[in-house]
Amino acid sequence: MSKPKRLIKKYPNRRLYDTANSGYITLADVKQMVLDFVDFQVIDAKSGEDLTRSILLQIILEEESVGMPMFSSEMLSQMIRFYGNALQGIMGNYMEQNVKAFLVIQNKLQDQAKQIYGDKMMLTPDLWKQFLQMQAPAMQGMLGSYLEQSAKLFMDMQQRMQDQTRGLFTSFPFPGFGSQPSTPEDEKKR
Repeated sequence: MSKPKRLIKKYPNRRLYDTANSGYITLADVKQMVLDFVDFQVIDAKSGEDLTRSILLQIILEEESVGMPMFSSEMLSQMIRFYGNALQGIMGNYMEQNVKAFLVIQNKLQDQAKQIYGDKMMLTPDLWKQFLQMQAPAMQGMLGSYLEQSAKLFMDMQQRMQDQTRGLFTSFPFPGFGSQPSTPEDEKKR
């Protein structure tokens, strides 16, 4: 049986109250919960509205504003352009699937590192850097495989969209819509 979600209430004064520990916490504490894989939900104490996504976005914003950002300005601009676009839902799903595929690669790398350095070795960022430099050919192969999977996922989604669109519009009386495109041999027969 899985543990119930940890409930965090957000009060109008912007304070976060952790009901499991009966105390106020900060965004840094919530970030640590994410890093520790704690399943939680943030709700507005007054309205009961789910604010989990909003809090997670605040954490990402803080992370992006300090140190080395993960997203370039161009990437963020492209993401903004997808909002309100017909592909918004598909793009979100596509990005989520890509992150999952990337996590599989990361887990494989961690397993390799454990085989080389042992289970008790602390994998610090410097150690990871050294390990990845030694594993450059393997990394390139895994990333190449990842990019192929990503491209295949995108092509599959595009094909499903075309099939759904074709199915949707075949009932309308558009001449030739939904039929296979004609070939040069078909044109000669006419």
